[in-house]
This record gives sequence, structure tokens and C-alpha cells, in this order.
Amino acid sequence: MDRESIVYGCIKDLPSGSENEILKRRYHNLRVINSLPKHDEWPFLSRDLFAVSGVEPSYGTYLTQVIHFGASYREVEGDWGQWLQKFETVLKKMYWVAATVHLETELTGFHTFSWYANNSCHLPDEELQARCEWQHESWVKTSASQTKTTPCQTSSDVA
Repeated sequence: MDRESIVYGCIKDLPSGSENEILKRRYHNLRVINSLPKHDEWPFLSRDLFAVSGVEPSYGTYLTQVIHFGASYREVEGDWGQWLQKFETVLKKMYWVAATVHLETELTGFHTFSWYANNSCHLPDEELQARCEWQHESWVKTSASQTKTTPCQTSSDVA
């Protein structure tokens, strides 16, 4: 039987500067997402996984630009390091203050990966700083759920 993995999360950019600078950042991030391939090689990280709200408050961007994404995969945890490399390549090109990826797997539980800007915001082409937490809940009906949070050595650690 195939095992499914669910990947979802968001990239947030908090505006600073003049209105023109804010719009420049938002449009830059939109261009980065739109530059992703329509069809991608495994593990897939294509344009259609992402959704970007409009730049005006009435279109979903009051202050913080939120770029959300999500996908269903067949056992992506086996190639998780490659998926994270692709995602981090996208992050390096963007303006953002924080990014979070959730990985839900049938085999190894729930994982959360978080990136935070070194300064007040990440600028395109800066190095990344990452922290990951691992949570695993027991699927046995007779025992209580267990949650464990541990720091990861590298952003590609899953289990």
C-alpha cells in the first residue's frame, strides 16, 4: 500500500519602509513564485503548490504578506532532503521574516521546519537560518498520544 505525505505551510513577509518599497517586495516575491516551473521533477515543487494573496488589504494582505502552499505526495519523506533544498532555493530568492513547513507522514509522524530571518527580514540571496522540531503522535488506539519535540542537526533530518 502506498503511503501518503502531506506538506503545507507559509512564508511571511512583514512590510517595512515606504509604500513603494513594500510593493516592490511583494511584487518581487510574486515574481519568484511565478518563476517556478509549471511541471517539476520529483520531488515536485511547482508553481501550482503556492498561493499568493493580492497586494491590497481587501485582497488578503493587510500588513503581512502571506504566501501559502500545500501538496499531497507519495512518501516524499524518502527524498525530503531534496525537497527542502528546492524550498530553500526559493526562500533564498525572496523577502521574508519567517517561513514554516509542516510534513505529515503516515510512517514517521508530524514534522515542523521553521526558518527565521537573521535580521529584521531576509533579503534575497542572504544565507538561511533554520530550526526544526519533530513531533510524533502514536497511532495506537489503546495508548495516549505522545508528542516529542527535539532539535534537528540539519534541516534535512526527518526521523
